[in-house]
Amino acid sequence: MQLAKHDIIQQLQREALSMQRHKGISGQRLHKGLGDIDNAFPEHTFPLGAVHEFISANKENAAATNGFMAGLVGQLMQKSKLALWISAKRTIYPPALKMFGIAPERIVFVDLCKQKEVLWAIEEALKCNVLSVVIGELSELSFTESRRLQLAVEQSRVTGLIHRYTPRTENTVACVTRWKIAQLASETNGLPGVGFPKWNVELLKVRNGRPGTWQIEWSKGGFKEITPQTFSISENLTRKTG
Repeated sequence: MQLAKHDIIQQLQREALSMQRHKGISGQRLHKGLGDIDNAFPEHTFPLGAVHEFISANKENAAATNGFMAGLVGQLMQKSKLALWISAKRTIYPPALKMFGIAPERIVFVDLCKQKEVLWAIEEALKCNVLSVVIGELSELSFTESRRLQLAVEQSRVTGLIHRYTPRTENTVACVTRWKIAQLASETNGLPGVGFPKWNVELLKVRNGRPGTWQIEWSKGGFKEITPQTFSISENLTRKTG
């Protein structure tokens, strides 16, 4: 009898997980992926056809988040499809998108006046299956509103990236993932100019996956995890002179 109850409980757990699993695009994945971050996702694949939430607490983090999202957008955009970037106060500089392999003219920027209008436009855009990805910038998002967005992409299979800048609270939403991105200092290796973009990437929530933190660099058109140096500069000097 006890064994039978255990089997029933396990079966119910499997059915619950199956019901919670996002209805993404089966068999498709990012062109180059997210490096070691991919291991955090179900089936080791960034969830497509889903809505992802990014939270920024200040301007510096917002700029870092835009850079990281641009790397995602470049991989999400298909040759025959466009993307929409919707906001009430745009924080992205379109020419900078070229660094991430994106032709700015392939993104339609929709600038609105009110947050309510932004949310409505995001939901309508996510229903449009001729788009590859929809990026929305807004501060507040309720669970009910986020649920409507998720239902929209389950029909259209469009991927949504929602960037919440300085929200009043980090409330629970129905998005498949929640991220926080912070800028890291780039390295120029003694050469003039600016080095490759680097970020501290926190995956705070991922449905049926494993949250974690990584240090990521954008180089050669893709995401690459930064390998920590074994010794610091001072330690190397000590070893050479010792």
